[in-house]
Amino acid sequence: MYAAEHARTHPDQPALIMGSTGETVTYAEYEARSNRLAQLFRAQGLRRRDHVAYFLENHPRYLELQGGAERTGLYYTLVNSYLSAEEVAYIVNDCRARVFVTSAAKREVAVAAAADCPDVERFLMVGVGAGEAPAPFESYEEAVGRFPAEPVADEQLGAALLYSSGTTGRPKGILRPLPEDPPGTPLPVMQFVRLLFGMREGMVYLSPAPLYHSAPQASVAVALRMGSTAVVMEHFDPEQYLALVERYRVTHSQVVPTMFSRLLKLPEEVRRRYDVSSLESVVHAAAPCPVPVKEAMIDWWGPIILEYYGATEANGFTFCNSEEW
Repeated sequence: MYAAEHARTHPDQPALIMGSTGETVTYAEYEARSNRLAQLFRAQGLRRRDHVAYFLENHPRYLELQGGAERTGLYYTLVNSYLSAEEVAYIVNDCRARVFVTSAAKREVAVAAAADCPDVERFLMVGVGAGEAPAPFESYEEAVGRFPAEPVADEQLGAALLYSSGTTGRPKGILRPLPEDPPGTPLPVMQFVRLLFGMREGMVYLSPAPLYHSAPQASVAVALRMGSTAVVMEHFDPEQYLALVERYRVTHSQVVPTMFSRLLKLPEEVRRRYDVSSLESVVHAAAPCPVPVKEAMIDWWGPIILEYYGATEANGFTFCNSEEW
């Protein structure tokens, strides 16, 4: 999530728009906030390949948290925002996070988890004022506000360290190699996502899923690296999804099959109320999509539905099943 050059040339363009509140973060604001956090990390003594952990709901600060790590050579772990305190503490400890950031909405679970994270050096909480954060946390806004908005002198590429769901035991971290590159150099996985989703410069990307998941995280990261606008839903609501497509002329999105099903369950008059003609590519992932659901969506939206599972061709893209990757 590095977009320094685009922030210089298009400072007032929205980088992020929150779906429910409409809160907008411009590229200039995103760049400045990411740099302030990067400065905090350096002042804390964090260096390349050190780890930080984030435990938040879909929040306006979520992307700048990732941006701060991606320009300081850090691995950042996005913790499932629905986990228990014990589960959160396990992941924070396992990834050896030196800094743990959460939000006011997650304070109860976060405080309980922090009690079992003895090696974390600093705890920050988004959305609380000075002196309002419960121990051992401090106000994120106050902490980063003390630092300049200029880039750190030794910018380096950082990356996400995501965890498996833990269905066969404890969650496991997936540690990708971290090249010694400047932050403007994307990881190969970002190039793969760009091709897979048919992304292009100037698009408007709608993300309806939790950002701690790999596909939403990677796709929004690619959108920002390409200088596009990302619209992020706090929670998925099928009618709101359609309304956001119409309002912001959304061109690209990624969903899971359950979201297609919920869209199809809307009354016919509601589904036809919104103009979705701006859509160019909608990718479904996470699980195979039932054929009747897929057919119904194509009948409704046309040949813009791209999939991960099973051979399919649409909009000039052909994707093979997982055994052939």
